[in-house]
Amino acid sequence: MSEYGEIETAQESGELEELHTTAGSEQDYQSDFGVYAQDSASAENTSFEQGHHLAYEDPSGATYEETDYVSYDHSAVETDSIFAAEGSESASSSEFATMDALRAQFASAFAQGTVASN
Repeated sequence: MSEYGEIETAQESGELEELHTTAGSEQDYQSDFGVYAQDSASAENTSFEQGHHLAYEDPSGATYEETDYVSYDHSAVETDSIFAAEGSESASSSEFATMDALRAQFASAFAQGTVASN
């Protein structure tokens, strides 16, 4: 200690940092599918038969005979088939992030002293 007392001076500085982050993501998926089918069938059968027989005998003993015969058959089959499919599919994805930063600086000076009394 000197006869004049003690005097102290100083300077102080510092920093303050604050960091805030936010992050997130979102996914979405959608699908829509449809199947359509139609079947039809038909069948037809036709049968026709006709017969004709004629027999004749006259008084003198002569004979006459005639025979006709008709046979008709018809068959038909028809089928139809329809098939269809449709669909859609979608997907999306998104991400986000934010960051807030705060930075502050400060400086201060001070002085203090004591005086010794004699």
